[in-house]
Amino acid sequence: MAEKIHVLIADDHAIVRQGLKQILSETDDLVVAGEADDGVEALQLARSCQWDAFLLDVSMPNRNGIDTLKQLKKEFPKLPVLILSMHPEEQYAIRALKAGASGYLTKQSAPEQLVTAIRQVARGKKYVSPTVAMQLADAIANDFEQPAHELLSDREYEVLKLIAAGKTLTQIADELNLAVATISTFRARILTKLGLASTAEMIRYGLEQGLVE
Repeated sequence: MAEKIHVLIADDHAIVRQGLKQILSETDDLVVAGEADDGVEALQLARSCQWDAFLLDVSMPNRNGIDTLKQLKKEFPKLPVLILSMHPEEQYAIRALKAGASGYLTKQSAPEQLVTAIRQVARGKKYVSPTVAMQLADAIANDFEQPAHELLSDREYEVLKLIAAGKTLTQIADELNLAVATISTFRARILTKLGLASTAEMIRYGLEQGLVE
C-alpha cells in the first residue's frame, strides 16, 4: 500500500474545499487531513502537526495566500506549498514561486493535473505548467525589461489589481481587512512607483497590462 500523503487545504470557499476533497478521495495515497478557511487558521494548523503538502488559495480573508505562504516558508522552510488559485498564471505564478511556493495551478486545471502536482511537490520537487515554465524563462531573459508593476510589493500589486477592477478604497479595505488609510497609503506608493498621476491612470494601466480579470 502506498504511503499516505497528508494534505492541508486552505481555501475560504467550502464548496471548493469539498470538491478538492472529492478529487483526492479517489486516490490511494492522498488524504485531506485538515482544512482552513483563511490564512490565520492555516498558520495555526501548520504549527499543530506535520504536513506532507499544503494546498493554498491566493485570495483569502484575514491573511492572503502570498502573505501566508511567506510566513509558512519562514517557519517551515521545507514544507511543500502548492498554490491553487482562480487567478490566471500570468498574474500570480511568478510571485508565488519567488515567495517560496513549490508550484502553482489555476482552479481551471484538470483533476489529474492537481493530483500529479501534489505528489510531485510532496516529493520535494517543483511543479509548474508549460505556461509558467515559459514565463520563468522569459523573466530570466528579460530581467531588466520587466513591467513596472513587477517592482511593486505583493500587497501593492494586490491593491493595484483591485483598484484597476474599479473597487473603491473602502471596498478594498473591507476585502483585505485593512484600514482605509492604509489602502490610501498603498495607492500613493503605487502611483509613485508606476509614475502615474491619478486613479484613472492606474485603472487604465491595469487594463492595458491585463491585470483585470
